[in-house]
Amino acid sequence: MILRWFGRKKPEEDSRQDEALNPAPQPSPEPDALTPQPEPDAEPPAADPASPEEPVKKGWFSRFTEGLTKTEEPRKEDALPPETEPAPVPPETAAPAPDPVIPEPTPEPPPVAEPAGEPIATLEPEPEAEDAEPLPALEEAPPTKKGWFSRLKEGLAKSSSKLTDGITGIFTKRKLDDEALEELEDLLITADLGPATAAKVTAELARTRFGKEVSPEEVKATLAAEVTKIVGPVAKPLVIDPALKPHVILVVGVNGTGKTTTIGKLARQFRAEGKTVMLAAGDTFRAAAVSQLKIWGERTGCPVVSRDTGADAAGLAYDAVERARAEAVDVLLIDTAGRLQNKAGLMDELRKIVRVIKKVDETAPHTTLLTLDATTGQNAHSQVEIFRDMVSVNGLILTKLDGSARGGVLVSLAEKFKLPVHAIGVGEGVYDLRPFDAEAFAKSLMGLETN
Repeated sequence: MILRWFGRKKPEEDSRQDEALNPAPQPSPEPDALTPQPEPDAEPPAADPASPEEPVKKGWFSRFTEGLTKTEEPRKEDALPPETEPAPVPPETAAPAPDPVIPEPTPEPPPVAEPAGEPIATLEPEPEAEDAEPLPALEEAPPTKKGWFSRLKEGLAKSSSKLTDGITGIFTKRKLDDEALEELEDLLITADLGPATAAKVTAELARTRFGKEVSPEEVKATLAAEVTKIVGPVAKPLVIDPALKPHVILVVGVNGTGKTTTIGKLARQFRAEGKTVMLAAGDTFRAAAVSQLKIWGERTGCPVVSRDTGADAAGLAYDAVERARAEAVDVLLIDTAGRLQNKAGLMDELRKIVRVIKKVDETAPHTTLLTLDATTGQNAHSQVEIFRDMVSVNGLILTKLDGSARGGVLVSLAEKFKLPVHAIGVGEGVYDLRPFDAEAFAKSLMGLETN
């Protein structure tokens, strides 16, 4: 009985719902003909109990959920016809929708125009943006002007502090006598200026100031002037001969002096001058040196001639010169493996490279640069002597002046060998390798301000 009751109740509700839904289309004659059709379906109640028996097996809750879904379905069906009728209406509403969207931006400009102070504020950042654009160009300028000299002074701080502190301690309220001169000479020697240079500088100071009371500032100024006289003749820029295609530059030096990095920085400078540059990875013993030079080639836009690790460096140099001549390159920079000056076998390999290069061009290499590490101090003298005799070094580049208190070694090198000093380095940055300026170096070494 309960099953029948549930079974009958559902169709009654369905019929009532159908009757409640059907009266809506009654005004039209056609839906009247459609309404009697569900009535004969409701007449046979016998078939209904058979069908509800199956949902009873499923459970009241499942049947209840099915009933809810059934009740929702007719609502969707009833909602469909009105949707089709107002279907043209939504596009009409959608059409006006953009209309209000259009006026929305129109009111936005009036509020912006109302505050007169806001457009003034917008005008102020515009020149700031214009000033920000040339900043990258200005980044290159400072190192050549104020930035470079301040960087040079900072790099020589260790060397200058040793000298300035010693000078201050010697000449504080004291006359320039023999004892003071002897102490000053010892101080200059310990700063790696060398005995000959120290004797020459103190002799000149004694000639003009002996027996007089001098201040530390006067001594610094006098020493800076004497150092400028010594290093001034060797401060020569590295000039590229435009008639040579290519101008071959061979870079040599012992291990760890910064040959590969120096080549990359020189390549950037030449490229900035508008010259075409080619690099040759002649340090075939170290894979890291080859990869490092390739990275510099990518940064500067220079082609790199290289071979596998362990290849013949002389053969690579020959190929590089041939290719540079074929392509009419302005500058060819050839890297070499670091070698100790006291190893005869390694020095013979370097001479072999020079001989092979001369087979292509008898005048090459046109410039042989020796890179020196300032931290080596007086050991740099033996390096210059041996490399000069082996491969005819005709130019020096002093690196790592910022890492030691032995910056005075440059003065003794200039006094003894008279070789041109083309550039000095005071850091790892690209712009930390610059042409050598004698006066700026001398004043920075003595802790004086530069113009």
